[in-house]
Amino acid sequence: MLKLDGIASFAAIAESGSISEAARRLRLSKSIVSERLADLERSLGAALLHRTTRKLSLTEDGNAFLERATRILREVEDAASDMAERRGSLAGPLRIAAPVTFGRMHLGPALYPFLAQHPRLALTLDLDDRRVDAAADGFDAVVRHGPLEDSRLVAWQLAPSRRLLVASPAYLERHGRPDSLEALQRHRGIFYTNRGVADWRFQGPDGAVAIRATVGLRVNNGDLMRDAVAAGLGIALLPTFIAGPSIQTGALQVLDLGLQAAPESIYVAHADGRRVSAKLRAFVQRLRDAFGDPPYWDR
Repeated sequence: MLKLDGIASFAAIAESGSISEAARRLRLSKSIVSERLADLERSLGAALLHRTTRKLSLTEDGNAFLERATRILREVEDAASDMAERRGSLAGPLRIAAPVTFGRMHLGPALYPFLAQHPRLALTLDLDDRRVDAAADGFDAVVRHGPLEDSRLVAWQLAPSRRLLVASPAYLERHGRPDSLEALQRHRGIFYTNRGVADWRFQGPDGAVAIRATVGLRVNNGDLMRDAVAAGLGIALLPTFIAGPSIQTGALQVLDLGLQAAPESIYVAHADGRRVSAKLRAFVQRLRDAFGDPPYWDR
């Protein structure tokens, strides 16, 4: 008979790549995890892992079983969470991925009271500026900023997002203040790597307008973009949730060319077809309440 603790041990080994690391994550001894794996393999009548002196790897049977095992464990977690929710509390794991700068500046402060209110909720908040695959990477949902480009995702808007062209006073003193889109193209741009150099899009009276400036710097982090602008390295199109404090202090100045950047949103997205738990709904509502409409960084 298959035992759930054996399935959990196998999934942890497959995810971590070693029995020692799996034991650490499960807070068990290495011998217990090994014993549970061996018992699972005996019950299935198949070897799930190739064992060498250097590493572990999944066998063909192991790879096939892992997908089912992951689904079984998630169903059990969801069932336990549902029972907790029926008693009026939120409990169990919730895995969320989010961009680094937005997470540091806004998610943390919004979620600390939420986590204190629900001590049985085990939130994993993975801050990474790469575009993670919500389903393949095992996340319940992802927080993103910008256009929704993946048709496999279902999105809930958290807040509208405004972006402004900004530069430092020192840069403008050296290079002049652009007064038109044509002039803007002659300036050095600082771009977010994940969006590319065609990211400067504006709403004009005759429709959308895209501007390509000279590339001064590409970087995949909002904090570094803002700091590079403040250091006088160029102009950037930054969301107000990043640039707002620096604009207020005068470290950055807004460039008004009479056009608005294309509208965007901050949203939470989950894989299409995935069951939406009460934990995730509460998470989304907490962020909406904390950010406000309009969001507090734009007031």
